[in-house]
Amino acid sequence: MTKRIGIRELARNTKILDEYDIIEIEDKRNKEFKGIFVSAKWAKWVEEEIEKKKAQEAKKRVEKILRFAGMLDGEIADLSAKDIRKKRAMEIAKRGKDIS
Repeated sequence: MTKRIGIRELARNTKILDEYDIIEIEDKRNKEFKGIFVSAKWAKWVEEEIEKKKAQEAKKRVEKILRFAGMLDGEIADLSAKDIRKKRAMEIAKRGKDIS
């Protein structure tokens, strides 16, 4: 269950946290949404989902950067990030063999 309340109401009545799964907090003056409180029952799951989402976004940013880096070289314009990593690893391994 979900309920929308003001922060003052939450401060006065903390037992409300036990009654609802999610409590939406709003600024009562201008009806602006400020955030949510999640019950302890769902807190761990919410944290895990947020971490998964952050990891996905970071992975996408890295892939974009690697593709851009490859485009600058002009040699790997249409490769995926995984293919770029493999190619770079092979180049590094080759350089290591040339040195010895």
